[in-house]
Amino acid sequence: MPGRRRRERGFFHEARVERERAARMEAAAARDVDGVGCLAAQHLAGVPVARVAPGQEGSQRDALDELHRLGAQGAVVAVTARLRRTGVRGLPRGPRRTTRANPSNLTTREIEVLALLKDGLRNSEIAERLVLSERTVHHHVSAILRKLESGSRTEAVARASALGIFS
Repeated sequence: MPGRRRRERGFFHEARVERERAARMEAAAARDVDGVGCLAAQHLAGVPVARVAPGQEGSQRDALDELHRLGAQGAVVAVTARLRRTGVRGLPRGPRRTTRANPSNLTTREIEVLALLKDGLRNSEIAERLVLSERTVHHHVSAILRKLESGSRTEAVARASALGIFS
């Protein structure tokens, strides 16, 4: 019954991620830093977010960053539209669709690096294969370990396998 176990793990992982997201949003609402908590609370309650400290681009950008981190996509769209209407340029686009679709928010490149980690390659070997600098590979490996909440490469590969990232 490997398929059933995989589905059950996926369900429990999704439930855990949703609980953690809700907890982060509640924590942001409690902090209420520069109105960001209000935004998170409004999003959590399902209220459309259209107002963010008018005339204060810095706090609006901070709010946008926090909303991205919280995964409040509807609020991100509203705040981004408001900033663009006021002439603000250089706003981050947020994670790509492929990154958002990944259970651990790994980018396409991080998945490539993870696959090479699975093969037991060192950073220098990965850099050579992907035509990157060792430093860039080091940054990718660090991001992978952080996103998979792992303390080692082996643990990261095991967690990725459990999440079905390699399939």
